[in-house]
Amino acid sequence: MVETVFIKGLGLIGSSLARAIKQSHPQTQIIASDINEEALQYAKENNIADKVVTDMTGSGQADYIILASPVSQIIKDIATLAKLNLKPGVIITDVGSTKQTVMQAARVLTQRGVTFIGGHPMAGSHKSGVQAGRADLIENAYYFLLPASQTADVTKLTRLLAGTNAKWLPLSPAQHDKIVAQISHVPHIIAAELVNQTQQTFQDEPVGMRVAAGGFKSVTRIAASDPTMWSAILLNNKDLILNQLNDYITGLANISSLLEKEARSALFDFFQQAKTSRESLNTPARAPFYDLFLNIPDKRGEIAKVTGMLAKQNLSLINIQILEVREDINGILQLVFSTAADRDQAAHILADEYEIVTR
Repeated sequence: MVETVFIKGLGLIGSSLARAIKQSHPQTQIIASDINEEALQYAKENNIADKVVTDMTGSGQADYIILASPVSQIIKDIATLAKLNLKPGVIITDVGSTKQTVMQAARVLTQRGVTFIGGHPMAGSHKSGVQAGRADLIENAYYFLLPASQTADVTKLTRLLAGTNAKWLPLSPAQHDKIVAQISHVPHIIAAELVNQTQQTFQDEPVGMRVAAGGFKSVTRIAASDPTMWSAILLNNKDLILNQLNDYITGLANISSLLEKEARSALFDFFQQAKTSRESLNTPARAPFYDLFLNIPDKRGEIAKVTGMLAKQNLSLINIQILEVREDINGILQLVFSTAADRDQAAHILADEYEIVTR
């Protein structure tokens, strides 16, 4: 039996899920809805969706409904769905970045006996829109599921989304919102404020923004994210974000005080604690990934050369990226492997051609 999936919202996440579903379940019919007609046309022309609409038309025949708009719109869409005649047994899910407000809104569905499973893939990009989507965007990333229990419907949903190759992680709504406020929402605010402050500082010295590179670009990359989406996210997780922002402001005031007092030892301890905590993120106990860093020259085809050398030895990469630590000279290439053995073998293969960087 051919199943039908209705996806509301063809941004980065919605279009990536559509691609992943098509890749692993090519017979599945996908109906995509978006207010942007150009996005719909692109989805149709590139076989991301079989049918496109600008409203909720077709949701009543769907076996799965995925709500992938900004959180404020997801809540409105839930209210709309609660008034429609939905297919018996339909599974509705969302990808919103806050969960307590969404799960509260979803009670109008669950009270009708309709299955609603909250979801949030912890993956993204500073790019947005249907063209930025990729079938492998969520590969090896955590994908939160709520409620935090395994059911037959959860099994069905994860089977539908198997092509994402995500790592499923059940959480409660309160757990989820506290975690993402600290590791996602507050960092986006900090990055955006740093960019705005820097722009203001250099308004009379435009060369300042032109030469901004290295650590500045790495720290502020996420400031290029979709402002519509992030405005909605902040307002839907306001209380937790405010609490954590106040803690951050207190921390900055403490550092300012230490600097005024020239408290060298305390400043050292501050950076040492951060260094130790940051390095622990890469330990196998925290994340089963193994990094290899290469110093590579800025030459055409150099990355292809590296990946070609690894492919000849049947070594698979989980991820690859160029770290923006320097410009106009050699760059640092980060290679991520699933096992320490693969990482060590890659280091042995590449050591004759490239400098291995210890971080």
